[in-house]
Amino acid sequence: MVWVRSPVYFYKRNETFYFSRSVPSDLRHRFNKKKIEVSLRTKSEVKAAKSAAALSERLERYWDSLRMEMVYSKELGLTTLPPSQQASHDVFTMSDALALYHRLKGKGKTKLFFEASERSIRYLSECLGHDNLTALEISDAGRFRDYLFSKGMSSSSVKRVFSSVRPVVNIAIKEHGLAASNVFSGTFIPNDEVKNQRLPIPDDVLAVVQEECRHLDDEPRWLIALISDTGMRLAEAAGLLSEDIRLDAEIPHINLCKHAWRTLKTSSSQRKIPLVGSSLWAAEKIVQQGHQFAFPKYCNEQKCSSNSASAALNKWLKPRVPYNCVIHSFRHSLRDRLRAVECPADIIDAIGGWTTEGVGHSYGTGHNVKVMHNWLRKTELESNN
Repeated sequence: MVWVRSPVYFYKRNETFYFSRSVPSDLRHRFNKKKIEVSLRTKSEVKAAKSAAALSERLERYWDSLRMEMVYSKELGLTTLPPSQQASHDVFTMSDALALYHRLKGKGKTKLFFEASERSIRYLSECLGHDNLTALEISDAGRFRDYLFSKGMSSSSVKRVFSSVRPVVNIAIKEHGLAASNVFSGTFIPNDEVKNQRLPIPDDVLAVVQEECRHLDDEPRWLIALISDTGMRLAEAAGLLSEDIRLDAEIPHINLCKHAWRTLKTSSSQRKIPLVGSSLWAAEKIVQQGHQFAFPKYCNEQKCSSNSASAALNKWLKPRVPYNCVIHSFRHSLRDRLRAVECPADIIDAIGGWTTEGVGHSYGTGHNVKVMHNWLRKTELESNN
């Protein structure tokens, strides 16, 4: 039996593995270089081998498609013209595609939807140096991926940009019957070796932060304190109306619902959240101000500036909390604190607005505010011991 060793298309440089493969000689006239080299963004040889094999397989299929294209073009006497020589009526720009996408898909969407898609298409135009969607080639997807990585983006950010570009191109192809395929479908994007994980804030640090919020006693600190014992997402809290805070109810709570200036992440995000501890203190301070919006510094009838709030609050928090802890870490902390007092998982999900698995959980009207309040009080007492 003769053992045939599979070719290896990767190598190691400065502790990181790179993919490397020569362009076949019969196709070199189609490209601007003879060899493909791209970082696999991993220090693991096992992961590098898998990534290189997958990328090599995709290249083989791509090269085979180009060879078939050359055969048919020769038989039919067809020649592909460069973008500059194509008839103007055949040109459909990425700007046109974006406008179409916004018109058809933008109804009811937030400002973030439009900003994200505009930014992604701008990145694409900057990378390719043109705005012609009909001139896209399969190799452009790889170029775009490498361009985004060269900007210092993480793998998850690159995937997010591709997930924004892909539907813009898709809808243009379908609506206008363009003789093109979506070159951004199935593009290989290697995973990062290490992912930053949002860590919960330890109880002792949490207590110090809450005490400092009470001492400073201003709007940004009310926002932090409100989140700390409710587990709300930042945008959920920042977009509240003062009337959403029900202090006169039997159990003081927040009636969290969507507003025109701030939608909610999922259907389970709409909920009632009991107020205890620092969150109750912050809620009382907010209502005393008598403003329409709970946090007018970050929200008005036009928009909820949760990104601005995040930047400001994280800047204040950074020297006060462990490395990799951010404003969202309060949400992780509350889940851990509820686990510590053996709170049932479905009640934890109800408090935090997490989606609970299983058909049965969609039946009924949900958990009583008093039940959730009793469990949250246990976390308050536990953290004060």
